[in-house]
Amino acid sequence: MKTNYVLKVLPFVLGLTLFISCGEKKSQDQENESATGNAKPKVNVTETFLQPVSDLSTYTANVQADVVNQIIPTIPTRIEKIYVEVGTRVTKGQKLAQMESSNLRQQQTQLMTLKKDYNRYVELLKVGGVAQQQVDQLKSQLDVLQTAVANIEENTTLRSPINGVITARNYDNGDVFAQQPILTVEQLNPLKAVIYVSESYFAKVKTGMPAEIKLDVYGDELFSGNVSLVYPTIDAGTHTFGVEVTINNKDMRVRPGMYSRVTLNFGEHQSIVISDAAVQKQAGSNDRYVYVIEDGIAKYRKVELGLRLGDKYEILSGIKPGEVVVTAGQARLTDGNAVEILNKE
Repeated sequence: MKTNYVLKVLPFVLGLTLFISCGEKKSQDQENESATGNAKPKVNVTETFLQPVSDLSTYTANVQADVVNQIIPTIPTRIEKIYVEVGTRVTKGQKLAQMESSNLRQQQTQLMTLKKDYNRYVELLKVGGVAQQQVDQLKSQLDVLQTAVANIEENTTLRSPINGVITARNYDNGDVFAQQPILTVEQLNPLKAVIYVSESYFAKVKTGMPAEIKLDVYGDELFSGNVSLVYPTIDAGTHTFGVEVTINNKDMRVRPGMYSRVTLNFGEHQSIVISDAAVQKQAGSNDRYVYVIEDGIAKYRKVELGLRLGDKYEILSGIKPGEVVVTAGQARLTDGNAVEILNKE
């Protein structure tokens, strides 16, 4: 009876012993493998593919007034009164400054006298008192003097030629005008930014195409603009051409001199885009690289980056569509490592 019990239990005991022994051996092998550095690094990967990418180019420029007028009289004379200060908003035709007017008064007096003489000669001509030639000569003198007086008036009472803002005042009341402009008037709506674009885009830049503008003072806020002028020649030294972008400034938040970043969209092209997690920076340089998996082996691959697209990068060169790149686990990798893929995105 006892012998039968032993015979029944013996197979179970032997099996249990063998299982424990195998488990210990497997655990010991894993420890040895880990200790000797033979464990395959575990990585997450993704497959590369082409997708449409906007062909965007960004340029820097200082904002400029679209129109700048220097208020300068043609005749050096004394300034009687300046009616505006820096920052004053003015309208077209508004009086800005009054120059010394004694010469104007003299010319106006002569003009009045000549007009009276002309009118008298016209009446005499009707009764045969003077010849037509005399009337014509007087009329010519009158026309010349009227033009001269109008010119003196324009340079005695200085008016704004545009709607704008006074941005400079170089004299005080009573000063004698010399070389500097008395005032500077700038039109602040619209404004413009002049950018210089690579000649490779010359055929793509068209008048009216939209532009996005960011100003450092306003962070990531976007302002709208349009290409208003494309310069007709290419600079032989820089191989760029000038482009004027008009900026709408109805709310008057933008000012000349602000630093801007102007972005133009030249359409779309097909390009490889991968997660920024796949891109690593080479220590001690600005090189970027990824690990490509080929037959279970990690291969170091230097890449050239294009646009930053949120949490992704456009890849200009270094990898091809359909290749598998590592997105997590690069810290333990070196070129030629065999890897274990945990997850393929």
